[in-house]
Amino acid sequence: MDGRSHVIKPDLLKEYPLVSHGKGIYLYDMQGKRYLDGCSGALVANIGHGNVKIAKAMRDQALKVTFTYRAQFANQPSEELAGILAHLAPGDLNWVFFVNSGSEATETAMKIAIQYWQERGCFTKNRIISRWMSYHGITLGALSMSGHKARRKPFAQLLQDCPVTLPPYCYRCPLGQHYPGCNLLCASELERSIQLIGPENIAAFIFEPVIGASGGAIVPPDGYHEKIAEICRRYDVLLIADEVMTGFGRTGKMFAVEHWGIEPDIMAIGKGLSGGYAPIAATLVSDRILETIISGSGTIMSGHTFSANPLSCAVALAVIKYILDHHLIEKAGKRSQYLEKKLYGLVQKHPHIGDIRGLGLMWGIELVKNCFTGEPFDNKLDVTGMVINQAMQNGLIIYNASGGFVGPAGATFMIAPPLTITKKEINTLVELLDLTLSQVYEQLVRNDFAQLG
Repeated sequence: MDGRSHVIKPDLLKEYPLVSHGKGIYLYDMQGKRYLDGCSGALVANIGHGNVKIAKAMRDQALKVTFTYRAQFANQPSEELAGILAHLAPGDLNWVFFVNSGSEATETAMKIAIQYWQERGCFTKNRIISRWMSYHGITLGALSMSGHKARRKPFAQLLQDCPVTLPPYCYRCPLGQHYPGCNLLCASELERSIQLIGPENIAAFIFEPVIGASGGAIVPPDGYHEKIAEICRRYDVLLIADEVMTGFGRTGKMFAVEHWGIEPDIMAIGKGLSGGYAPIAATLVSDRILETIISGSGTIMSGHTFSANPLSCAVALAVIKYILDHHLIEKAGKRSQYLEKKLYGLVQKHPHIGDIRGLGLMWGIELVKNCFTGEPFDNKLDVTGMVINQAMQNGLIIYNASGGFVGPAGATFMIAPPLTITKKEINTLVELLDLTLSQVYEQLVRNDFAQLG
């Protein structure tokens, strides 16, 4: 051993602190420095770190069996987990296909949607459409569905053109409208896209109920979700909800679509499903779709070696039970109001905050060069990176949500702490964020990169 790290990290030129352990909403490095996990890692650690009950469930299952292959055995943890997911999910999403990551979950959703129409003899309905300013994963199929400009760029020649419609981004409406006078033109854009492509060619429309990594907790205006659902039903296009980031209490409901009473045909879940204690994700499928496949080919053309892994399923089952037993979703709803109030309290002190938006414990902050005009900072400055790095130095972890915008936009990051956070800990989080924003703004002013009017 030469003492060097041989791990390929996101930034090959950056030195990362070596984590020691986690407890509650905090992580600690090997030097003993404490970091408040203000974004649950990547909106994953919904129940916090170092939970002894989850560790016990993991140990108990590990002593029984940790791996069985999906084509050879069923296993009890996956059966129980699928049952509770079917119970919790909206509508008739009663069938569960387990995978290992959110990218696999959305890609499996894509495959099942296309297969459904093939089983019905509609072979031209093989195209998935999506929105710009969206992120559905990094595998080629999932990335094809993602309207995230920065992540698509290196692989553009390999990707399908799934993003065809504009996002419900009210702060900088790409259609130049203002809600409510816009009459939800962004939703009507979906209908226009379907008509142009032809509904006979479209298998499904995939959307994030709250736009996450590509926009920073963008919550569509009232009526938007209901309208896109109605459009999809009218044109016989399946509705796929990507709840990988928003599921399991993150927005104050078990699943974000519950805020609007939407019942998707297919739903992708992950991240909070295991709270980060084991790799697992899943695709939930409606009775109507599965019954068609059962009466046809009888098999779904997808799968992975570790699908329905008994150890991961046992961990996810324990995490969901913990969320329910400790009423974390209800608590997150209450904590949301307090966090929102504290975040808006920063606006008077930090005039470079252009917009604050979010739902539950999923909040985005967009920073701008000029607060009156909304003029963004030059992308070359990487203000988001400046904020994230400064926050890390101050012992606060926040999540990058820039790079996926349509047109010019501000520097955006997300605040999304574990659902277990207390009011006292929210105060600490906001204090650290306050300090961070002041320090970054001082740097920008010194370099004449910031304006107030």
